[in-house]
Amino acid sequence: MTTEEKIFNAARVVFQKKGFSGARMQEIADEAGINKAMLHYCFKSKELLFKAIFMNAFGQLAPQINEIFNSQDTVFEKIKKFTHSYISFVMLNPYLPQFIIQEMNNNPDFVMSFMNFENRPNPSILIAQIEKEIAEGIIQPIPPKQLLLNVFSMTVFPFAAQMMMKGMLQISDIEFNIMMEERKTLIAAQIINAIKT
Repeated sequence: MTTEEKIFNAARVVFQKKGFSGARMQEIADEAGINKAMLHYCFKSKELLFKAIFMNAFGQLAPQINEIFNSQDTVFEKIKKFTHSYISFVMLNPYLPQFIIQEMNNNPDFVMSFMNFENRPNPSILIAQIEKEIAEGIIQPIPPKQLLLNVFSMTVFPFAAQMMMKGMLQISDIEFNIMMEERKTLIAAQIINAIKT
């Protein structure tokens, strides 16, 4: 394993436990089994390290999402595959949604930089397909972007507001994870039942 891989693995562990603001570079260095000077040689700041991890993770997720968006599947199948794929990904990288929201508020240029990423998720083919299936009477008339916003919101929000959800629903980490597993199919079923003719 390379030093960078050790750092990435360690940083994921520490960020997951402490969150971005609670994590310390010394903790990451200790977890990686390297000294802090080596960590700072590879990554000058915690923010740069997190951004590197984020772009690495985003680079893994974006092709999966584009494969779903651009496939020959029906809109209903795409919704099922998206909710399952996205929730599975975020359960492996649970710190990312909160970091994105924090960065949207503190560093909007960073958010724009990853949204301008060459292989970012591009829903244009899916939007055209939704319009076509509406015209064919398969889907009830609904603005395609509103439909996508519903799908994205229902999958992203529980992770972005995870602590609030756990507190409000009085559930443990284990119960939260069980609920997220259920949502892989529950969200798709609810949306499809609401829009099918």
